[in-house]
Amino acid sequence: MIFKPPPIPSSEITPEQVYRQRRRLIAGSGLAMAGWLLNPGRMIPAARAEEPGDRWNTRELDYQPASAEGQKRGYYTPEKLTPYRDVTHYNNFYEFGTSKSDPSQHAWRMKTDPWSVTISGEVARPGTYTLEDLLRGQQLEERIYRLRCVEAWSMVIPWVGFELGSLLRRFEPTSKARYVQFTTLYDPDQMPGQRSFFSTIDWPYQEGLRMDEAMHPLTLMVVGLYGRTVPPPNGAPLRLIVPWKYGFKSIKSIVRIHLSENRSLTSWEKAAGHEYGFYANVNPKVDHPRWSQATERRLPSGLFSVQRIPTRMFNGYAEQVADLYTGMDLRRFY
Repeated sequence: MIFKPPPIPSSEITPEQVYRQRRRLIAGSGLAMAGWLLNPGRMIPAARAEEPGDRWNTRELDYQPASAEGQKRGYYTPEKLTPYRDVTHYNNFYEFGTSKSDPSQHAWRMKTDPWSVTISGEVARPGTYTLEDLLRGQQLEERIYRLRCVEAWSMVIPWVGFELGSLLRRFEPTSKARYVQFTTLYDPDQMPGQRSFFSTIDWPYQEGLRMDEAMHPLTLMVVGLYGRTVPPPNGAPLRLIVPWKYGFKSIKSIVRIHLSENRSLTSWEKAAGHEYGFYANVNPKVDHPRWSQATERRLPSGLFSVQRIPTRMFNGYAEQVADLYTGMDLRRFY
């Protein structure tokens, strides 16, 4: 068992249509896991990532590919995948700067090995665990999710990970655990955005979920995308994906998970609570104070090839998650 102290602190590119049914695990970025037999069910052809190169040092993962059987449960969408380059070169990761290109330009310096995560609060087994310990025994699987940013752009990404609920159960939450808080790495030496004089974020970045949201099977702890380990611009080596919420809820580069009876304010609530609420459920009927949320721009999208599509309630996952909010005023609890 671990228990060691934590480290101190667009043009469209058409990807090759190839799918590998069995992938070889390559040790890298502190990941070491055992493989398992693939689901014999029908596999969904997916686009292989372009080779990212040595700059990010990503490695192939061994995982169970997405299948059509997961569509009803929300684990798979047949929509066209967003090319790997767009996914890795257009995103928000304010720790590296406020421009969409800042993460890809600066995150290559980020060190992700070794990595540890502190589990604290209302759990029977608190402690600081290495990434290898967290991954031990987890069966990685691919989930092809829609990702909707609060800024009204969206992507479709083949993530690789495991359900957050399976991880939390290992630490035996107490009956008082009602909320889960996540914290991103704080390291201004590696993350220039954290030392910016003009930053609006009270670092380190923090996000949170209600316990039933955290335990929902759609909520995914992610260690990879496009079949490879997560590159630093996208939150290496461990991040969250909550597909029915706006993207800022899916916190990156997690170093702490804290379970509590009372809810803490998230970073964006502190910065602009009137614009970015705690729940942040995708809702086309509730506009952002400065723009409409009725539609979204699906990437890749250029000046002369804008893909504008209607936004769906809960980002298209209403069938799976709407019952979590029965009786709630979603205009008030935005």
